[in-house]
Amino acid sequence: MPVTYIEGIKPCQDAKVAIVVSRFNSFICERLLEGALDTLKREGQVSEDNITVVRVPGAIEIPVALEALAQSGKYDALIALGCVIRGATYHFEVVANECAKGITQVTLKNKVIVSNGVLTTNTIDEAVQRAGSKAGNKGSEAASAALEMINVMRQL
Repeated sequence: MPVTYIEGIKPCQDAKVAIVVSRFNSFICERLLEGALDTLKREGQVSEDNITVVRVPGAIEIPVALEALAQSGKYDALIALGCVIRGATYHFEVVANECAKGITQVTLKNKVIVSNGVLTTNTIDEAVQRAGSKAGNKGSEAASAALEMINVMRQL
């Protein structure tokens, strides 16, 4: 009996995708958004009409918006974009951990693809590197993962 392989491919022209992006640290988040949009359009061949962008104040609000989008049933995938940079207080851990936990809960509760492109970095320089500099663009990578998972889930 031959082995069955299920793999995602990038193009999915008919996909409906929503991106939730934080306004906090917008100089980083806007670059993540640009990378995600470019990947959805170029690699995924997703029509602009099938992309929704939702802006929220900060990373801690991302899961709430994701939950509402997931509950709507209108989207094949959701992408979370934000940037939490370590400061001198424990606040970094609270925001980073609760955002990640909330994103995971939305995914599992609603059985919807949620690609996590929320950066959690020690410094501004690390964030810049991950938003289109030396370390690539994590918004683009999150969009690429979402495209692949759309096609994986359609096959399952």
